[in-house]
Amino acid sequence: MMPDDLRAIEAALFAAEAPMTPAEIAAATGVADARRALTELRGFFQGRGIELVERGGRWLLQTAPDLAHILRREREEPRKLSRAGIETLAIIAYHEPVSRAEIEAIRGVQTAKGTLDTLIEAGWVRPAGRREVPGRPLTYATTPAFLDHFGLASRRDLPGIDDLRAAGLLDPIDLALEAQLSVEKQDEDA
Repeated sequence: MMPDDLRAIEAALFAAEAPMTPAEIAAATGVADARRALTELRGFFQGRGIELVERGGRWLLQTAPDLAHILRREREEPRKLSRAGIETLAIIAYHEPVSRAEIEAIRGVQTAKGTLDTLIEAGWVRPAGRREVPGRPLTYATTPAFLDHFGLASRRDLPGIDDLRAAGLLDPIDLALEAQLSVEKQDEDA
């Protein structure tokens, strides 16, 4: 068997998304006698870190069973933040350091302990000390991991109200509330 034929089959198996039949291998590589080449390659890989195996008439490269434990990885499942989590993260980012009571006052609803725990576990929020007021509430701030995750050099890079409006991220209710607050502020100043 020609060395280039063996290399072509090896490359095809390495790049394959699923195990391949000898006919599929022959079609992909142009090697006429794919079965003979596979037998030869199996011998080449014997005793190495990867091996060539046949399962149900299909061939694949796999990690040698005695080395599989080295390559086990814990895969982190991405979790979507709840709406409460997103709101809480935004409040902390724009108002840090901020206490839980301040977060609840801005959101207008209670914040579940799990919401802050999730943000802390994600590494985006950290305790930032205590306020020097009665009860000494704990305050929260964002972390460098928050900046890294969202591609920000600093908190100054957070989008402003005009940026959010231009991106269409403000609900009509938010715009109406903003207009109402602006009118109330003008009334107070008058």
